[in-house]
Amino acid sequence: MPGPFVVPVHGDVDLPAKVDVVVIGGGIIGCSTALELAERGMTVALCEKGGIGHEQSSRNWGWVRITRRDPREVPLMAEALRIWPDLAKRTGRDLGYTQAGVAFACANDTEFEEHERWLENLKDYQIDSRMVSGREFKELFPGSEMEVKGALFTAVDGRAEPQQAAPAIAEAARDLGVHVLTECAVRGIQTSAGHVSGVVTERGEIACEQVVLAGGAWSSLFARNTGLRLPQLKVKNSVIRTKPLQGGPESAIWSNGFSIRKRMDGGYTVADGFRNIVDIVPDSFRYFKDFLPALGSQWKSLMLSFGGRFLDEVRVQNKWSMDEASPFEYCRVLDPKPSFTMQDKALQNLRRAFPVFEKAEIAQRWAGAIDVTPDAIPVISGVDDIPGFFIATGFSGHGFGIGPAAGRLAADLVCARAPVVDPAPYRFNRFSDGSKIEIISGF
Repeated sequence: MPGPFVVPVHGDVDLPAKVDVVVIGGGIIGCSTALELAERGMTVALCEKGGIGHEQSSRNWGWVRITRRDPREVPLMAEALRIWPDLAKRTGRDLGYTQAGVAFACANDTEFEEHERWLENLKDYQIDSRMVSGREFKELFPGSEMEVKGALFTAVDGRAEPQQAAPAIAEAARDLGVHVLTECAVRGIQTSAGHVSGVVTERGEIACEQVVLAGGAWSSLFARNTGLRLPQLKVKNSVIRTKPLQGGPESAIWSNGFSIRKRMDGGYTVADGFRNIVDIVPDSFRYFKDFLPALGSQWKSLMLSFGGRFLDEVRVQNKWSMDEASPFEYCRVLDPKPSFTMQDKALQNLRRAFPVFEKAEIAQRWAGAIDVTPDAIPVISGVDDIPGFFIATGFSGHGFGIGPAAGRLAADLVCARAPVVDPAPYRFNRFSDGSKIEIISGF
């Protein structure tokens, strides 16, 4: 299925011979990292195997929220909420960002109490987030027919346009001298005396002293060929884009039956608020023990599927040499087929909740591959075994909103500056040093 239209970013023709840092991956994480590094005076090459923002960075819901984040992500997302309002001025481009609020609906007392407990994670922050009653929810959303106990509502949360954000950040980075290289897959890294000394791309070599891997769902495969074990799986989420519609809610809403956010053109992004599809693939067995705790705690929200995706990934090389085409050159964009059943059910639930959506027309359907880690929080970290190599991946469906802050933290680590937040929760070696791996939030 064709994905959403993404604002085009035309890649540079010439490959630089040498830069300070190569960033692998042109999603919002990689673009944000490149921009941060360029603003600090570093020379950077941003290498993307396909097009800027063509995978999950353009296929997500477009939420910019701190609400119901894993507590370990709250400090980084609080930084992101400070960054987003200035991004349009900083980049000189419209990212579609607006603070319109996000509501997490509570169907019963149990959910209300759970969301209320989560609010404790914001006690050290000056953030307008509060529980509202069922009556107040009706006042916030006057067109709603939802019968809810209440909701967790955060007024400073907002939305932006995924199809515009990564391209805008990439172009701003280019304005500062970053080499933006599309259709330029990185096959691997080079080392000298154990330290990063360059990368080999499909178009030639680039000398550098540091590399940031921000490859999204492809990161585990790249790391494996480098000799590293990065437990990561793909989860499929399906989305509907509607045509413009009058009378729908301004604030984004999450519920068990649907999730929506208003788009810049007046249409809506609609998705199942709770369930995702997990394809059984070879990595499912490779990382089974790593993900067993997550499977035990999140099984109600996961739909396991065994089909053609297994055979597709069996055929993918796990090892390749620098002088041969890599798997990233044979598949430029992950473009999974959406689940029409889940999409239609979400739209049906939405129409019951907001009768105005009976008039909603479907403009497009798509799906995206979310890169998840065993504890559902990202890796933003240096790699001890390969000095000069950094990883920023595994955002588990939370990468869009947190992306600008994640890029800032990644740049801090590369530049050996005081990190904007404590990076310890995001360290790469937590999967190998005996640390307890656990799901805390579930959203």
